Amino acid sequence: MKRSLLLSLAVLLVAVTARPAFAGPPFLTDDPAPVPFRHYEFYVFSGMSGTPLGIGATGPAVEFNWGAVRNLQIHVVLPMGAAFPSNNPAYAPDSIGSNAYGLTDMEIGVKYRWVKETKWRPMIGTFTMIEAPTGSASRGLGAGATWYRLPLWMQKDWGHWTTYGGGGFQVVTNQSQNEASPFGGWLLQRDIGKKWTLGAEVYSHGADGPNTEAATMIDGGGYYYFKNPGFQLLFAYGHSVAGQAENYAYLGLYWTWGSKPGHGLNGFFRHHF
Repeated sequence: MKRSLLLSLAVLLVAVTARPAFAGPPFLTDDPAPVPFRHYEFYVFSGMSGTPLGIGATGPAVEFNWGAVRNLQIHVVLPMGAAFPSNNPAYAPDSIGSNAYGLTDMEIGVKYRWVKETKWRPMIGTFTMIEAPTGSASRGLGAGATWYRLPLWMQKDWGHWTTYGGGGFQVVTNQSQNEASPFGGWLLQRDIGKKWTLGAEVYSHGADGPNTEAATMIDGGGYYYFKNPGFQLLFAYGHSVAGQAENYAYLGLYWTWGSKPGHGLNGFFRHHF
């Protein structure tokens, strides 16, 4: 019984996107709000993206965000991941291959808020990301080339409600079979009491390579706040409603803390580990 439980938890860690780090966790759509100056965020997460070609899983993975200067955030993701080709002859040769697990492409990003939110004006910002080819492309664990995400996001809050969205282009270099492809989404969420924030998004992406076709998805998810509101559980799940059949899932734990005495990096590890 204990062995079965441990196996189930291990499978959940691995299988619950090829894109989990593309977004404002746990969603695929991102927001323009950077981490406050001298504050930090840390995630431990797993994710999954499934298509007829197979399943791309991420986990365990870690994400770290740092409010380096006012209105600017530094972002790093170091992910382990897995590739499970469907080996369906109908989608050959892209669906054919062996299962693999290992380091996938590392993500580095900079989020900058260009316009602050006012009573009538939305917040506007960018979140440029660079994906370094640290994963093995031959094993299906990476793109095999450096690629970029170049978006523009906006956000507006009122009362217990928040909405944000936007879009941009994904550009791959030194890989002729991949061309620039668009992506975009919009999300609406609401705080429910002191413990929950729930939301839903519509997210679309174009064909971004030989293994992915265009799709539009509807995802739902949110956040659960533990006794310490700086410690949260994040979750999301969604499925395509147009284009390529695709599903998406995210599960993670999140910590945030500031620069007050005892709350720097040493304070974080002392209080949480």
